[in-house]
Amino acid sequence: MTEVGTEKRVTWAELLFDLVFVFAVTQVSHLLHDHHSWSGVGHALVVFVPIYWVWVGTTVHANTHDVDNAGDRLGVFAMGAASLFMALAVPYAYQDRGVLLGAGYWAARLILAALVFRGWRNIPINTFSVAACVTGPLMLAGGLAEGDVRLGLWTAAAIIDLLTPRLVRRRLMSVRFEPHHLPERFGLFLIIALGESVVAIGGVAVDEPVTASSLLAVTAAYALICALWWVYFSFASDAMRHALDIARVQTDVVRGVLAYGHLLFLGGIIAVAVGLSEVVAHPVTHLHLDAAALLFGGTALYLVTFAWNRWRMFRVFGWGRAAAGLAAALLLPLALVTPAVVAVLTLVGVLVVLNVAEAVAVRRRTRQATA
Repeated sequence: MTEVGTEKRVTWAELLFDLVFVFAVTQVSHLLHDHHSWSGVGHALVVFVPIYWVWVGTTVHANTHDVDNAGDRLGVFAMGAASLFMALAVPYAYQDRGVLLGAGYWAARLILAALVFRGWRNIPINTFSVAACVTGPLMLAGGLAEGDVRLGLWTAAAIIDLLTPRLVRRRLMSVRFEPHHLPERFGLFLIIALGESVVAIGGVAVDEPVTASSLLAVTAAYALICALWWVYFSFASDAMRHALDIARVQTDVVRGVLAYGHLLFLGGIIAVAVGLSEVVAHPVTHLHLDAAALLFGGTALYLVTFAWNRWRMFRVFGWGRAAAGLAAALLLPLALVTPAVVAVLTLVGVLVVLNVAEAVAVRRRTRQATA
């Protein structure tokens, strides 16, 4: 356990574990890129939830236990291998690699349960035991099935995983979390998703002719990624740490703001990444509706989630970020009639205005507090 008065640090084993999820996020983005209809969004979400939930479970365990020892490091590496198999399955998860995805998930959850329960005596009903005994078998059964049955079983597993922390809230109320480690870990996962966005635009641009319009598109896309980073890391990351530090029931912040909230953040960023790849590929033509919906809808989801998280943390609604999210959604029709690069620049403009307005507001409050 962490000594009193010291902050728990992210271990090197956790950072190596994260590298698997760089690849996993890339594979989910590719799946969504190949099928970015509403149905495709649903299919991508269903396979992303178990991947994300393995990461969340491992991160929570590392927060509440000492994992900087040989046994736990090997356990983390083993979960990384199982997660790698899941990532390899994603592109063909609904074809011939369903078993690989389901078996990889169940293996990861069994390994994590072994680390958590150590000896398998007096196992409580919590997120770790439910995943090992219920959703793991459901994922494997889905992999063995086909078509709509597979999708139905995997959807049920995803819903159960997501609902379990809420259903067992009373059992988790007494758990104490280290307030600096968890926000840092979730921030690192968000960096992974933003980094995948850079990889997405670079992967498309490298195969296109170098023209003024293509360079402008890459610049605009990168500026949007930087603006998304700024919205999170300028103020929000510190607010999440503070909320976890002062919370009477920490599990409410961990569940609502970190686990659920960051699922929405990551979903928004992955959607934006797919939209940006279309912009870089075709900068001077307008976006089709599905690509525009991913780009503008993903940005809107990302921004509105901040407003919701602020309410969950402090019972104060983030009107500025909600308004910026609404503006992003309302600007979607513009992408259908203007060059794609212009559409991205409008989103950059919305985020720049938001970030400047927030910086001015914080500076004003700081000046008043010290006056």
